[in-house]
Amino acid sequence: MGDVLAGFHAAWEFESDSVLIRFERGIRTPRLYQALGERRIPHEAIAAVTLSPGKRGTVVLHAVPRPGADPLMEAAAGQLKDGCDPYRLVLPAERETLAEYYADELRAQITRDDGGPTDRYLVAAPEAPLQFKAYDGKASFDGKLVSFRWFWTGASSAKWKAGDQSFPVSDLSGIEWRSPEVFEGHLRLLRRETPVAQPAQADQDPAAVVFGLGYGPVHESLPFAASVLAAVRASGPALTSDGVGATSAPAVRRDPADIADRIRHLGDLHQAGLLTDDEFTAKKAELLAEL
Repeated sequence: MGDVLAGFHAAWEFESDSVLIRFERGIRTPRLYQALGERRIPHEAIAAVTLSPGKRGTVVLHAVPRPGADPLMEAAAGQLKDGCDPYRLVLPAERETLAEYYADELRAQITRDDGGPTDRYLVAAPEAPLQFKAYDGKASFDGKLVSFRWFWTGASSAKWKAGDQSFPVSDLSGIEWRSPEVFEGHLRLLRRETPVAQPAQADQDPAAVVFGLGYGPVHESLPFAASVLAAVRASGPALTSDGVGATSAPAVRRDPADIADRIRHLGDLHQAGLLTDDEFTAKKAELLAEL
């Protein structure tokens, strides 16, 4: 057992090759933390470590994962609020000196090269079977098959006409998760091969379930999306850092909000010194070209 640094809602245990994050289960703990239980992030999965002032007399120790290292963060695509980021440890301000010590220790374990995208997931995905209720149907995943069973109270006529759906992960190229905390939240499965392009609106797409009115909450739908994404990567061709398969399957139009989130993430890496000015400018131009 390594040293332990306890903060609000979580405790970090520093081991020789990783950090084990254990989340509390109190009523004040974010529900996503409770659903995850714990996360182990290897040192090789960490791009940067920061320590910054928090709110109301706190400091925040943040381990920034490398792109592609954690299926949960890949599925979230920058949409998680700070209070739900599993890699932020909030501590009382009087522990700042101790937190700085551990931040320095972690920084000593990573190199500049560690900031680049990974070719495989380094953090374990939430384990199947998983399920949750969306607004228009129930989503289930057994590790190999994603199933949608429609609710007559919420499903569109297009989904009723298509009938309940089942998708082997081998037929998928990725997922698209839009937080239920924003307008038009949904979970969409991206298919490798389809006879026609998928409908732009998730409520018309039989390969998607929509969120809202308390259905599809983050702590249920995001671990589900991450588990599916990890299974997709394990079953088929290598994925890009966007979590989408490098195939010729028809692509869903990129959401400008998604592009903006990814540019902000690049900015964080650039500010941390993990990307040069030229690298940041080139990647930003690539993302803007997708609009």
